[in-house]
Amino acid sequence: MYSRFAPAAEKLGVSEHRAELLRGVNGKVLEVGAGSGLNFAYYPPTVSEVVAIEPEPHLRARAAQAAVRAPVKVTVMDGMDSELPFNDAAFDVVVASLMLCSVPDQRASLAEMHRVLRAGGELRFYEHVVAQQPGIVIIQKVADIFWPHVGAGCHTSRDTLGAIEDAGFSVSSVRRFQFQPCLMCIPASPHIIGMATKDPPELLH
Repeated sequence: MYSRFAPAAEKLGVSEHRAELLRGVNGKVLEVGAGSGLNFAYYPPTVSEVVAIEPEPHLRARAAQAAVRAPVKVTVMDGMDSELPFNDAAFDVVVASLMLCSVPDQRASLAEMHRVLRAGGELRFYEHVVAQQPGIVIIQKVADIFWPHVGAGCHTSRDTLGAIEDAGFSVSSVRRFQFQPCLMCIPASPHIIGMATKDPPELLH
């Protein structure tokens, strides 16, 4: 379903969001939950390597195809967000793009991202999140009764920005906006794009 829906969403604005998310990224990058690899085309030449983790076999196969066409080196691997198979501080940048809505445990996922990111490194995030308007929050909570069952675990009422801050990241920039590519997408329309950093140890005291 995602593979069929994605091309239309890209044309309606998601491609611009991906470009904004990855603008200025450099160094060694880990993309967690890479899906079918739709971000790959937007990595700038300042990136030395992208390691992309995707646990779902169909999407991972499509991501491997997208990696061949990518403008930078991309390695696609099987793996889980809650148990990343990398050493501490192994990456300059971690990218979370439209995946923190569906992970079983946001706290565990973000803890792993924090662990594998070097001190001073960046977390780039692009997610749909809980609304700031109480009326829409009610719609989201009702939707989450059934939404995860038809959306591969996707939740619409998660406070993902709060979870990022709780994981020890310092949010340096965030843009909130509404994006509704279809009528059914109202519960998932509040979005954020932003950047957070993992503070060096001397700044934590």
